Amino acid sequence: MKTWTALGVGLLGLVATGAQAQTIYPISRAEILAGSKFDFKVEFPGAPAQGAVKVTINGQDPAIALGQSAKFVEKEDGGDLSAYWIRGAQISKPGAYIVEASLGDKKATVKWEVFGTPQRKAKNVILFVGDGLSVPHRTAARILSKGIVEGKYNGELAMDEMPHMALVSTSGTDSVVTDSANAMSAYTTGHKSCVNALGVYCAKNKSTLDHPKVETIGELAKRRNGGMSVGVVSNSEIEDATPAGMVSHTRRRADFNDIVKMFYDVKPDVILGGGSPNFLAKSTPGSKRTDEDDYIKKFEADGYKFVSTKQEMQAAAKAGSSKVLGLFNTGNIDGALDLKILKKGTVSKFPDQPDLVEQTKAALDVLSKNPNGFMLMVESARIDKYAHSLDAERTIYDTIMLDNAVKAAKDFVANRDDTLIIVVGDHAHPVSIIGTYDDDTPGNQLRDKLGTYAEAKYPNYPAPNADGYPEKVDVSRRLAFVFGSYPDYCDLGRPYMNGENVPAVKAADGKTYVANEEYCKDPMAARRTGNLPLDANSGVHSADDLVLTAMGPGSEMFKARVDNTYVFRVMATALGLGQ
Repeated sequence: MKTWTALGVGLLGLVATGAQAQTIYPISRAEILAGSKFDFKVEFPGAPAQGAVKVTINGQDPAIALGQSAKFVEKEDGGDLSAYWIRGAQISKPGAYIVEASLGDKKATVKWEVFGTPQRKAKNVILFVGDGLSVPHRTAARILSKGIVEGKYNGELAMDEMPHMALVSTSGTDSVVTDSANAMSAYTTGHKSCVNALGVYCAKNKSTLDHPKVETIGELAKRRNGGMSVGVVSNSEIEDATPAGMVSHTRRRADFNDIVKMFYDVKPDVILGGGSPNFLAKSTPGSKRTDEDDYIKKFEADGYKFVSTKQEMQAAAKAGSSKVLGLFNTGNIDGALDLKILKKGTVSKFPDQPDLVEQTKAALDVLSKNPNGFMLMVESARIDKYAHSLDAERTIYDTIMLDNAVKAAKDFVANRDDTLIIVVGDHAHPVSIIGTYDDDTPGNQLRDKLGTYAEAKYPNYPAPNADGYPEKVDVSRRLAFVFGSYPDYCDLGRPYMNGENVPAVKAADGKTYVANEEYCKDPMAARRTGNLPLDANSGVHSADDLVLTAMGPGSEMFKARVDNTYVFRVMATALGLGQ
């Protein structure tokens, strides 16, 4: 099947006529689901009057192709451009569409592919997103949770035992390296965008909420197929980029208060995560809102059961609740190593937080009651967050937790063939396994302890418990799971037993970052000179391709290399959303 990769905005027009050409959204080579909603916008530099411009789609007035009239705004936002808008546009007929926008002798041209779908194959879709999930995460999780003897694993990860696989490329319209917002938006809308954007194209609008919108799969599932149920599950703040990508339209992923309102507007049937302060009225202690809207009360008034502990969540699911809002932490829910083994982080403050597996099971209990099916997104968010903080053991343990959640979903579909399951990262991290650190090797420097090639003896983690977690992580021979991007920091080569790693802290100038000297006091610490700009305090993402695995109806569409927008296309096709 032909795939399209998005270029920078209005690229064909820029090449043809120079830097002052018009810009068209959606951009060239956009793939648009038949019947989905999107905003059509053309920006004309120089703020021309309406009579000076011409816009056509396949040679016709756009109002004919898009089914509604346009609005022309001179000097939009008081700036030096005029804008041609058709908001909430739809195209029902699949095919190729040529868009032309002319201003004098300047003409921009883009091409869209509008695609339909065959009849519905899948009743349900479960999309697992391991935030930052890279190939070494899978490898390390398999070593720790399954064991390896003489080069062969003692078992397979649930995410790897799937019949279909593809490589996924993640670059956005503005950068070769994406962030979680732009990456998740590609999965949920099928459109490329730019860093920090959710469900919009990045235009020149001043307000973060006014950029051209594209409908998300959460909105589509609610609107089509008789009204499917939608679930959003994460162990991050629920307003964070990946969960927000199911419902949101903003140029700035940090618009948490607006994102909460978008959750309320779309009303997913299950919402489980952290980040309660942005749901609370401004006058409530601990609130981060700037208004007096209490969104917990709003959701409750609309029939949601609000829960704040694992016990309450499980009781609500067993009681037959059809709509559940769960907020289990003021910030991110603690990761698996702290939650299960070390009891660090905020576990003492929030002792009854659910893990991702328990959240997934509860969501499936609630969502599966809808005869019209469901769309569920489950994110293991802290794989990424711990990779940013250069915390190897925590990022690996959260990968094991993601795999346990995948197993729960596979158990759910064991006796049915109506559910598409996809497991994929949203972007990669520059991480690798290069050998093992062995405390028994002579020497007084960390590099003396590193075994490579024939000296990379297998680690001596204890056998995993029933959930796949070795209950002792600070062993004498450990995986050398290393990071390719970092600020100045001191590398211990050992687990951070007292809490998540904080590799760098602010320098005296308040603008740049230096190594956290608390770790540098350790006699075995290796002082690393950073390879990132001095204003970076953690690792960054990479542009590496991801490995996607999938099973169930529609999964056969995954093969070879695809763009991240193709994940949306497969989900939409399996659900028949383009009928």
